[in-house]
Amino acid sequence: MGARLTRIRGLLLLGGTSLSAVLAITGGRQLLRQEFQITPQLSSAELWQHYRWSGDPQQRREAALLLASRSSASPDRRWRLLGGQGWGPDPLAAVALKQQALTARALGLEVQEQELWLALLQRFPATAASADARYHLGQDHAELHRELLRQQPRHAAALAAAAELPKDADQQRILTSALHLARWGPQWPGAQSLLREACGAITGQGMTQQERLQLAGALAELGDSNAAELCLQGTPLAPEQALTIGRSLLRGNRQQQGRGEGILLELAHDHPNSPEALAAAALLSEPLRPDPVLLDALPKSVQTASVDVAAARVRLAGGEGGLEVLQRWPDHPSGWQLHWDLAREALLAGRWDEADTWLGAIPEEQLPDPLRARQQFWRGFSAFKRGNDDDAQQIWQTLVTSQPPGYYTWRASARLESADLPELSGTQATNGLEADGTTADRTQHWTALDSGDPLVDQLWRLGWNREALETWQSRDPAGDPSPQNLLVEGRLLMSVNDYWNGLSRLWKSSLRLVDPDCPTRFLLHNSQHPKPLLTQFQDAAQQEQVNLDLLLAIARQESRFSPTVASPVGAQGLLQLMPSTAAEMAGKELSTEQLRQPDLNAVLGARYLAFLLQQWDGNPWLVAASYNAGPGAAGSWVSPELEEDPELWTERIPYPETRLYTKKVLGNLWAYHQLTSSGDRCTE
Repeated sequence: MGARLTRIRGLLLLGGTSLSAVLAITGGRQLLRQEFQITPQLSSAELWQHYRWSGDPQQRREAALLLASRSSASPDRRWRLLGGQGWGPDPLAAVALKQQALTARALGLEVQEQELWLALLQRFPATAASADARYHLGQDHAELHRELLRQQPRHAAALAAAAELPKDADQQRILTSALHLARWGPQWPGAQSLLREACGAITGQGMTQQERLQLAGALAELGDSNAAELCLQGTPLAPEQALTIGRSLLRGNRQQQGRGEGILLELAHDHPNSPEALAAAALLSEPLRPDPVLLDALPKSVQTASVDVAAARVRLAGGEGGLEVLQRWPDHPSGWQLHWDLAREALLAGRWDEADTWLGAIPEEQLPDPLRARQQFWRGFSAFKRGNDDDAQQIWQTLVTSQPPGYYTWRASARLESADLPELSGTQATNGLEADGTTADRTQHWTALDSGDPLVDQLWRLGWNREALETWQSRDPAGDPSPQNLLVEGRLLMSVNDYWNGLSRLWKSSLRLVDPDCPTRFLLHNSQHPKPLLTQFQDAAQQEQVNLDLLLAIARQESRFSPTVASPVGAQGLLQLMPSTAAEMAGKELSTEQLRQPDLNAVLGARYLAFLLQQWDGNPWLVAASYNAGPGAAGSWVSPELEEDPELWTERIPYPETRLYTKKVLGNLWAYHQLTSSGDRCTE
C-alpha cells in the first residue's frame, strides 16, 4: 500500500506542476473565469464545447463532470471524461476521484480502482466522498471500517458497512453494528433484524443499560414495540426512549395502549420540565375526544405549559375557552389543529357566523400555506352561505391567484365557475397526453438548490445529486428540521428517486413554512408533484382510458411512487392494490413480486379506477372515497349534499382516514392538471 501511495503522490505532484504553470501564465487573474455557469439546462453538445474549448480549467472540469453524470450507461465514456479531473485542492476533485474509482470498478480495472481510492483517502480524508474510499478499502482493512463508523457515522457508506456483517461475526461486533444503526440509521435495509439479533443474542451482562435503551428505542421507532419491550428486560427508561416506546405502544392493541399510556404518564412525572414531558402530554391529548382522566393525571406544571392539553380541554368543553388558547398559541401546530376542529364543527352544524369567527381567530399570514388555503376557502364559503356573495367571490379569487393549485384552490375555482376538472374516463381520458402518447412535463426544468452549502449547490448544478445528498447529510449529523432545510433535503431525496422520504420532508416543510416568498411557495408546490415512472403511467392511462393525472394523483397518495411499499393490511405497489382486487382485475392470481412490478400495477390500478369511474358515472368524490374505503362504504354516504355542497359532504365522511384521503387525492389531481412553473405565476 505504501508503494502505491508513493507512486500516486508522484503523479499528483506532476499534475500540480502543470497546473501551477498555467496559473503562473495567467498571473492569477480572473480573466479566464467567465460569468457563464455550467448547469443541467445546457445540451450535451454545448457542454462538449465548454469541455474542449473553455479557457477556464474549472469550467472545463465542471463540463466534464456534468457530461459524465449523463453517461451512466457508458462506463468507457465516463472513464474518459473523468480522467485527469482530480487535480487541485477543490473538494470537487474528491468527487471526481470517487467517481473515477467507481467507474474503474465497473470496468474491472482493479489496480486503477485501488490507486484512486488511496489517492482520495490521502488527499481528501475529511470530505464526504472519502467515506466511500474507507468503505471499499475497508473490505481488506477492518480498521478503515471502524474509522468510517467513527468519523462519518451518518453517511450511507457507514450504514452499509454496519449492516454488512460476516456470517461468523462475534457478539461484540454484532452489538457495535446494531448500536450504530440504532443511532444513525434504524430505517436502513436489514437494520431491524440486526437490532433484534443484538437484543436477543447479548446477555444482560454483556450490554450496558444505555446500550439496551438505544436498541429498544430504535425498535420502537420502527414500530416494533413488542421487540422493544423484550429488549429492555426491565431496564429503567430514559426520557427519550420512554417517549419513543410509549408512542409506539399507543399504536398497538388495547393492552399495549394501556402500557404506553402508563409509560408516558411516568415520564411526565419523573421529568416534568423536559421537552419529552410536553411531547408525552401531546400524545395523550391527541384523540379528538381524549380521556380526561389521563389529562388530569399529568403533573400540573405540564398541564399548564402544554398547548395540547389546553386544546384537548377546549374540545372536551365544546369550544369553551378556545379563543384564549388560540390567542396564547397562534403559531403552534396544535393551536392550528384546534383552530380547524372548532371551525369545522361550526361549519358542519351550519353555524356560519360562528364558523367565520373561529376561522378568523388566527390571522392568515400566521398560517402555513396548506392551512391558509383551507382557512380562506371556508371563509369564502361562510360568506356565501350568509348571502355575502361579493365577499365570497373576492376571497375565492384571492385564494386562486395567490396559492398553488390544490384541493381548496380547485374548489374556489369551481365555486367561481372559472375552471373545473377534465373528463376522467372514456374518450377524453388521455387528457394531458400529446398525440403520440407522450406528455410535456412542465415541472421538469432545472432550478438551483440554494442549500447554503456551496459544494452541495455545485454538485447539484453538475448533476451529481447523490453526491450532493451525501455531502448534505454528512455535514450535519444531527440534522436541522427547519422548513428551509426540509425543503432542501426533500428535493435532494427526490432527485435520487427516494420519493417516500422526499415527499415526507417536503410535506413537513409546507406545514412549517409560514408566509414564504412567491418563488419558494411554487418551488415547494411543484417539487411535491413529480412524475416518476411516467412511461408506465402513460401506457396504463391510454390502455384503460383513464385520465393520466388521476393515476398520478392516486399513486402519489397511495405509495408516494414507491413500487415496493406494502401496507399493514397487505396492499401492494404503486397503486396499493389488495391481492384480491388485483386478481379480479387481472383475471388470475398474482404473486407479490408481480404486484410490485410498476407497469403491471399501474395497468391494474388504472383498470380498477376505470371500473369505479363507470360505477359512479365519473364522480371524482365517490371514486376517490371508494378507492380508499371501498365502493360499499362510499355508496352508503351518498346524499343530496354531494351535489349541492360536495365540500361539506366530504367533511361528513365518518372515516377520518378516508376524509383526508379524498381531499388529498382530489387536491393532487387538480395540482397535476394545473401544474405551472413558479416563474410563470410569480411574474404575473
